[in-house]
Amino acid sequence: MPKSSISYSWRKRDASQEFTSGVSLHSHTCMSKEPLTYLAVLGAKYRLLRPIFANRERRCREIHGFDLNYAASYWTPPLPPQLAFDLERRQIEDQLQLSALVSITDHDDIRAPLLLRSQPATGHIPISVEWTVPYLDSVFHLGIHNLPSSTADAWMRTFQEFTAAPSTLRLNQILSDLHSLPDTLIVFNHPIWDLHKLGAERHLFCVNEFLATGNRFIHAMELNGLRGWQENRQTQALAQKWDQLLISGGDRHGIQPNANTNLTNARGFDEFVHQLRRQRISNIHFMPSYAVPWKYRVLESTLEVIRHYPDFPEGSRRWDDRVFHPDANGVPRPVSQLWPGDGCAPVFVRSVLGGFRLLGKKPVSTGLRIAWNDRQDLRTALGNR
Repeated sequence: MPKSSISYSWRKRDASQEFTSGVSLHSHTCMSKEPLTYLAVLGAKYRLLRPIFANRERRCREIHGFDLNYAASYWTPPLPPQLAFDLERRQIEDQLQLSALVSITDHDDIRAPLLLRSQPATGHIPISVEWTVPYLDSVFHLGIHNLPSSTADAWMRTFQEFTAAPSTLRLNQILSDLHSLPDTLIVFNHPIWDLHKLGAERHLFCVNEFLATGNRFIHAMELNGLRGWQENRQTQALAQKWDQLLISGGDRHGIQPNANTNLTNARGFDEFVHQLRRQRISNIHFMPSYAVPWKYRVLESTLEVIRHYPDFPEGSRRWDDRVFHPDANGVPRPVSQLWPGDGCAPVFVRSVLGGFRLLGKKPVSTGLRIAWNDRQDLRTALGNR
C-alpha cells in the first residue's frame, strides 16, 4: 500500500527536521530541447493569430527560401549543467538544512548528468532523462532516473527508436525491462497535463489506456512544481485510482529552484529508489515558491527563459541564441544566426517577448500577482500537513 505524505513550508517550517536528505527531481539544463510545436497549435487554433502566423510564414519563404518548421524547432533553458545542479543543491542545503540529492532530467538527453559525473564534486549524480513517449494520439513524459552507467547510451538509443516509431507492445516491453533494473526509478511526470491540447477528456482516456497495461511498471506519479493546484489534485485522484505512489518533481526550466522536493532519510540515490520501490513511502515537501499564485509563477518562469544573461557562457546569453530552427539545409541553427537584425521571425517574436517583459515590470507585475491570488488553494492545498 503506497504511503505518500505532503507537507508545506508555509504550514510547517520544521517539516524537514526528521529527515537527513532532500531530493530534487525533474529539472532542466541548457542541453534540454524544448519543442515549439505549440506555436503551430496556437496559429491554427486562434483566429486572431492566423493571419499573423501566415504573414510571417510567407515572409520567411520569400526572404530565406524555406518554410518555418515549428515541429523541428526548439528552445533551450538558460542554465548550464553545473549552475543548474548548484541551484538545486543550494536550496536543499540552505533552506532545508539537509544533504542534497539532485536528479536532472533533460528532454531525451543525458549529456548534462554525464558531464557532471566527470567532475569529482558531482560524480554521484544519477544518469536520468525525461523520455518523450507518444501514446495513441497523445504524448506522455516519463522521468527515468538512475540508469546504469554501463548501458545508459544503449537505453537512450532504445528510447529514441521508440519515440520515432511508437508501438504499444514495444512500450510495455521497454518499461518491463526498465522495471527489472532494481536501482532505476520510473515516474509518470505531470500525467494530467494535456501537452498537445487534445482536450481533457481525450487525453485522460489515453492516460487510463496506458495505465491499464503499464501501471505495474510505473513506480510513482508526479506532483509537479510548475503546474497548478487543480491539476495536482487531479493527479492525486489518478494516483489513488491506480494505487500509485506520489512523488515530487519541480520541472524547473528557468533560474529559480524547484518548487517542491522529496524528504528522505536515504543517504544516496540508490537507497532513495529502494525506499520508493520497496517500502512504497514518499514524503513530498512544497517550498515557499509554490505558494505564489500559479499564473504569476508561469509568467516569472517565462521571463527567466527569455531574459538576457551577460555572465553566462557564450551561446546561452540571449534568447535568440537559445532558440533553434532548421536552416535551408535542415541543420538546426540559433535564430540569432538565421534572422539577425529585423529579419523574418524576430519581428513577430520580439513583439510577443516585449509584451511578456512589460507584464514583468512594476506596477503591472504587482497588480497581476494580486489579481491572480489563489489563497483559497493555499487553504485547501493537497491534504496532509
